[in-house]
Amino acid sequence: MSASGPATTTDGTGDTPTRIWRGPLLRPTLGSFALVFLAAFEALAVTTVMPAVSEDLQGGTLYALAFAGPLAAGVIGMVTAGALADRRGPAAPLVAAVLFFVVGLLVAGLAPTMPVLVVGRLIQGLGAGGTTVALYVLVARVYPPPLHPKIFAAFSAAWVLPALVGPALAGLIEHAAGWRWVFLGVVLLVVPAGLALAPALRDLRRQTIDMPAPETQESTEFPWSRLAWALLGAIGVLALDLSGRLPSRTWIVIGAIVAAAVTVLAVRPLLPRGTLRAARGLPAVVLTRGAISATFFGTEVYLPYLLVSDYGFAAGTAGLALTAAGLAWALTSQLQGRLGERLPDATAVRWGAALVLIGVAGVLATAAAHGWAVLLILAWAASGAGMGLAYARLTVLTLSGSTPGNQGFNSAALSIADSLGSAMALAVTGMLSALLTAGGTAFVPNFVLTTALGVLAVTLSLRVRPGRAATVPARQ
Repeated sequence: MSASGPATTTDGTGDTPTRIWRGPLLRPTLGSFALVFLAAFEALAVTTVMPAVSEDLQGGTLYALAFAGPLAAGVIGMVTAGALADRRGPAAPLVAAVLFFVVGLLVAGLAPTMPVLVVGRLIQGLGAGGTTVALYVLVARVYPPPLHPKIFAAFSAAWVLPALVGPALAGLIEHAAGWRWVFLGVVLLVVPAGLALAPALRDLRRQTIDMPAPETQESTEFPWSRLAWALLGAIGVLALDLSGRLPSRTWIVIGAIVAAAVTVLAVRPLLPRGTLRAARGLPAVVLTRGAISATFFGTEVYLPYLLVSDYGFAAGTAGLALTAAGLAWALTSQLQGRLGERLPDATAVRWGAALVLIGVAGVLATAAAHGWAVLLILAWAASGAGMGLAYARLTVLTLSGSTPGNQGFNSAALSIADSLGSAMALAVTGMLSALLTAGGTAFVPNFVLTTALGVLAVTLSLRVRPGRAATVPARQ
């Protein structure tokens, strides 16, 4: 194998496999699918019950941090997993990441107070971030490039069943046994997921991957400087969220500006050169991922809260909005997977970004007018459809612009933009709530912010196009 392409399994005859659900790719597909399914169920279930958690633990002021925190902490897991995957392959960091994810769930599920729950969510975020990057590298190493749209479509399909039953089941569990079992119950799913994944990891360890020889001894060492920048970036996001607790509006604004500046400074060495100025090609791909994720997830976490507090929905019923979006995401992701190269990557990203913007703007308009709840659900389904088109193809574009020597770095960069974009959006919305509602939730101002981010995502998507592998920033 040349240094310009990924190593792949074969079907035993030396031929490159053409299907992900049979032959040598069956086991890695099943294992990866199980992990994504587990993460999907947890995300949808926790989002559904978090209003009840916030009320039970009297933690309304930490509501946004409960979501922004794990996203920020995930940056540390992403950098670590990416660096280890580039040096030793994705198997070991994937196992470690799953263990962190489980420990975080246990801490959150047993938390006596909201601050302890946030700590559990931070640990969980470390694991979730590392899992995402390790899975991306696994795809790059094992699956031929023509199959990348299909495997990422399969990842989206792993959201279908959680989207159908996750929110309703979470509401039922919360009503019958208490919200804690939403966290603790997910732990029970780790055993079958781990058993499904184990054969894939054993196969991956046995593979002989023709990695490009490192140019310098430094490149074989763990990049501690990047880990330090990741830690600083995570602290910056957390400080941005906590700035809303400062004693006056003046200090809140000053604290937010300083925290945002620290975050931007810290993230720069963790991204391909030119990302912050949206240079065409891979840098624009990474930045678009951050903007579109901030738009979508910065809106999503408040929808159940809005439906419960302003429309009188029960927790399980409020999850219908998440179900509709999850189904639409999976369906359009399957569509882009089937179309393959007939739908250009850049076109899928642009159409997807436009649909996300339309959906978020619809949520804003409906919430501002206190319109029918069904309009909120339909608008959010449109955003989910947009994510299904854009999300998978942004990952495909990232892997196509990577080499075996920087798949981990570029996958981590994409996930970092994803998580930090969402975390910063959540931190700012939490700050808006503190500024405008004295501890309540400013739904309409928050949706104004995410709609503006949607406009930015559409603008950035115009600069997305396939390109050569982006370079790693010089060591800081």
